[in-house]
Amino acid sequence: MDKIKAFEVLGLTPMIDGKLTNEQITAVKGLGFLRDKRFPDVFNARVITGNGKITTDTNRIILEAADKFGSSEVAFTSRMTVEIQGVKYENIPSLILFLKEHNIEVGGTGPRVRPVVSCKGTTCHFGLIDTFSLSMKIHERFYLGYHGEVLPHKFKIAVGGCPNNCVKPDLNDIGIIGQRIFTPDKDKCKGCKKCAVEEACPMKAASLKDSKIEIDASVCNNCGRCYKKCPFGAFDVASEGYKICIGGRWGKKTGRGTPLPKIFTSEDEVLNAVEKAIILFRDEGIKGERFADTIERLGFSYVSEKIIG
Repeated sequence: MDKIKAFEVLGLTPMIDGKLTNEQITAVKGLGFLRDKRFPDVFNARVITGNGKITTDTNRIILEAADKFGSSEVAFTSRMTVEIQGVKYENIPSLILFLKEHNIEVGGTGPRVRPVVSCKGTTCHFGLIDTFSLSMKIHERFYLGYHGEVLPHKFKIAVGGCPNNCVKPDLNDIGIIGQRIFTPDKDKCKGCKKCAVEEACPMKAASLKDSKIEIDASVCNNCGRCYKKCPFGAFDVASEGYKICIGGRWGKKTGRGTPLPKIFTSEDEVLNAVEKAIILFRDEGIKGERFADTIERLGFSYVSEKIIG
């Protein structure tokens, strides 16, 4: 397809006299192309990965696209997307159509649900939940499914596999953190002088009281390090859980999110909570304010009740 036809297919207009209008720059930004401020007609294209993981075949296509339509350079963003750099405005439609032929999308800008950030999950020694699977479900249901929904501001989501918080979930509008919830069997606790569970706990939440193990819930972060550490099986029973923080952000203004007063026990519960948060932000947020501002204005109790209740 020639370049003129490609512009027509995407509803874009070619440059006139080597200059771009603000409308043209805004139009391609909405498609995932951010202008390189050093040049009047050069952009970086954001490729959406879904959950931060791509195959070698996808990598090859991205690199081929960078050679054909960009500067042959590829960069990785802080939010697990890939940027094809040095794309001239005249090559943008051809790049988009080339990637679409291989089921690869560009985007990730504007006042919408943004691409999901995920850590390595259960491929990591400390991972408690399958972050790649959950992130892809969030991507499909909310990044793709809600792409037509214009929000008051951008809405960022991150999924961390454990309380180590490597992807900083609590600095996102919504952050999901893997948890391991225990029901200690105190009948199996022998009150060992040197308690393996107490030694394994990095938070120092476990301690012996009256020759029985006790967990201080106000200190425990449900990291799961004590799982099966007791030689007598007192910590062999555990369930998967999810903590959700809301209202975090990182940028010109920074603030950690606040955990909802509940540990969620299934992916369906998590997905429903995320959806309720997005809908609340869409319906009750004010244009230009972040979700953190909406929560502060409406009150955390009101927002958490809307999401949980």
